[in-house]
Amino acid sequence: MMKNILSVGVMYHGRKVGTLSMGNRSCCQFEYDRAWIHDGFSISPLHLPLKAGLFAAQWQPFNGNFGIFEDSLPGGYGEYLLRKVLRSEGIEYNALTPVQRLSLVGSSGMGALCYVPETVVGGSKSQLSLDEMQKLALDVLSEKTDEGSDLLLAGSGNSGGVRPKCLYSDNSGHWLVKFRHTFDPIDIGQQEYHCNQLAKRAGINVPEFRLMEGKYFATRRFDIDEHGERLHVATASGLLNEPLSPPKMDYHSLLQLTGYLTQSPDAVEQQFRRMVFNHYVCNFDDHARNFSFVCRDGRWELAPAYDLTNDQTLGEHATTINFKGLPTDADMITVGINTKMSYTRCQQIIDEVKTVITKD
Repeated sequence: MMKNILSVGVMYHGRKVGTLSMGNRSCCQFEYDRAWIHDGFSISPLHLPLKAGLFAAQWQPFNGNFGIFEDSLPGGYGEYLLRKVLRSEGIEYNALTPVQRLSLVGSSGMGALCYVPETVVGGSKSQLSLDEMQKLALDVLSEKTDEGSDLLLAGSGNSGGVRPKCLYSDNSGHWLVKFRHTFDPIDIGQQEYHCNQLAKRAGINVPEFRLMEGKYFATRRFDIDEHGERLHVATASGLLNEPLSPPKMDYHSLLQLTGYLTQSPDAVEQQFRRMVFNHYVCNFDDHARNFSFVCRDGRWELAPAYDLTNDQTLGEHATTINFKGLPTDADMITVGINTKMSYTRCQQIIDEVKTVITKD
């Protein structure tokens, strides 16, 4: 039986940011803590500016939740596992409020935001080898068994995305490791590794990455700094209240958001470069949750690029380019010019990226 939790404290490095509660029992309400208003920062500048008073969420697009807190919830693979674990305890995920779901995340999510009280479900957190994790994930995803779903969930960090993942730490730092899904080719890890090599050569800022055991793609976590401190991270989806389904964000909005948050023309150019790269490498899985920003005590910066793959399954871009799913160079230049980039600079970036990809 799930606890009837009506509110959670939103925490950042042990400090209370504010309280998230169920207002009319269908939509959330949030209020910053008075001390946080005095010397904290806005965790979501567009929708939760740093000021006193009660903020009320709308039902759409996140079923009564705020986008910034929706970021903390698992999606895709993580949600799939959580549903299985909850069902084994007689709890239906769809019946839970956003506040109850965030209580399940507690301190185990990505980024710096944590939620109290924390509700623990599942069992052991035993460490499995990467090969064991891969095999177990394939068995669970193919519905051969539900046994071990709690182990996979505990290791996933409530991650989103379709492919299985786990958090991994060693002497060199903290990593996110990806595994093969049932429908993926055997060499999917090598493919993502190669795509990130291309991105790096094309001037894309990517986290440090490596291939573990010759087959598992791993990327250094950018939500943890060099001192091991967790950083506040927000996706474009969370900041703009943009749903993943149906995808409807355009790169116009993404570049404008980048400029507004970072106040950096270089960051806008970097986001433009990522748009061009995604188009020419045919990464159509460029939805609103695949772009993030990192906040270091109130100062926002563009997060490194991630989930860079040659994914053409959607048939066109999830984030449109000049409102087109299959754009031209002229459409990309229009997006850049509308974000105060020059025609010459836009064309230069397009040529640089195309040169790297065509030489591959």
